[in-house]
Amino acid sequence: MDRYHYEKNLWVQGYQRVMGLDEVGRGCLCGPVVAAGVILKPHTQLSEEIADSKTLDEKDRVRLAVEIKEKASFWTIQQCSVKEIDDINILKASFKAMIRCSEADGAEPDYLLVDGNMFSPTVIPHSCIVKGDDKSASIAAASILAKVHRDNLMKKLHEEYPVFGWKTNVGYATKEHFAGLEKHGYTEHHRLSFSLRTTKVFERSE
Repeated sequence: MDRYHYEKNLWVQGYQRVMGLDEVGRGCLCGPVVAAGVILKPHTQLSEEIADSKTLDEKDRVRLAVEIKEKASFWTIQQCSVKEIDDINILKASFKAMIRCSEADGAEPDYLLVDGNMFSPTVIPHSCIVKGDDKSASIAAASILAKVHRDNLMKKLHEEYPVFGWKTNVGYATKEHFAGLEKHGYTEHHRLSFSLRTTKVFERSE
């Protein structure tokens, strides 16, 4: 598979700042939704291991994230808070986080490659690529940066709220997570617009 197929076609057309966009955390019960945007210099080649972050183990993701940050022409990580997710819904929040990447200081993309089958209207030309995190190098790179960042965030929150198992499930709907919710209630980091199976509020004294 040529993961530079989409980028090469755009570079040939004269686009110089093609940004790959992806988000992580859309299906979680808590925490922000995190997006990353990566712009590669035309004809830049990253490690052949660059692929959908979900197919890589944690050690490889962390190592590749360092390479991406070193070799990318530009990269940024943005997010939408739990409040924003609850206010506007997770789909719109995911789009908003990616748009923030495209609008970040110094980004100035001239084309967007977006993982998925839909995106928010934007003045910047874009293409949506289903399973783009495994088909496009720049989207794959964005998926790695976003996942490493969000996983680290949830592991830090685990130290404060160890009863939910965020160190390993990073906020996803696992049995351990639901067991913690049923016993201890929800925290300020939980998305109340999601089905948490509890109405109990987390008490720090427990």
